[in-house]
Amino acid sequence: MSQEQWAVILGASSGTGASIAVEVARTRGLNVFGMHRGRYLEQAAQVEQEVASTGRRIVMHRGDAGTSEGAIQGAELLLAAAGPRSVKLFVHSLASGSVGLFVPEKGEPLHSRQLERTFTAMAHSFIYWAQALVAKDLLAPGARLLGLTNPLTESLLHNTGAITAAKAALEIYVRHLALELGPRGHRVNLLKFGTVVTPAIRHVYSPEAMARLEEAHRQMNPSGRMCTVEEVARFVSILVGEDVDWFNGATIDFTGGMTLRLLDLVLNPSR
Repeated sequence: MSQEQWAVILGASSGTGASIAVEVARTRGLNVFGMHRGRYLEQAAQVEQEVASTGRRIVMHRGDAGTSEGAIQGAELLLAAAGPRSVKLFVHSLASGSVGLFVPEKGEPLHSRQLERTFTAMAHSFIYWAQALVAKDLLAPGARLLGLTNPLTESLLHNTGAITAAKAALEIYVRHLALELGPRGHRVNLLKFGTVVTPAIRHVYSPEAMARLEEAHRQMNPSGRMCTVEEVARFVSILVGEDVDWFNGATIDFTGGMTLRLLDLVLNPSR
């Protein structure tokens, strides 16, 4: 009997990470090792129940996956639970960035601690986890390592300079890791998608602001709506398959054409 394979999901308690965890357990038969910081305990418990209902194993660890220490500790726990060469899929779904301006006219600029934390959690930790997984011989043959990003690097958004820069760094890390891990049979890619509704988004935005957000996306997206976390999760499940083995070092556009109309909306707002 072949060894069971696992998916490692950072940020698995809610939102995109949670949906991916459930989807790959259901459609790909992967056990799940998830890490989260404990902010959404009820949602984390629901993820455990949904994965368990598929008949797959799940280990949810509460800790900070966005540091080098967290990556080392997580890899050690994973090795004890899953054994060597067991990780088929690794998904970096961490959102822990600071918003603010670099040189504001009023108020405090982004502090060096905020910049360092943003880059460590949203970019550097992808490298730390890749290093830890390789060091512990955890990657299964043909493993997939996947980072998640958004369109902010091509269409800037006020107050998100640090996050945007970290996502740009993540893209370069993915490309270099694709070069380093490709000869070993592994694939490293970046999946770019637009705004999706998550508990974090609903926590930040009021119902009125959410309505404006959804209307803006209705106008921007050719499909006339926002993407869903379920759609993202289904596509990630596809990326596990052998038919997409040729994807490597790629930034895969799953935005649904979100940025195509931005200039048109500015120049022709009444259309």
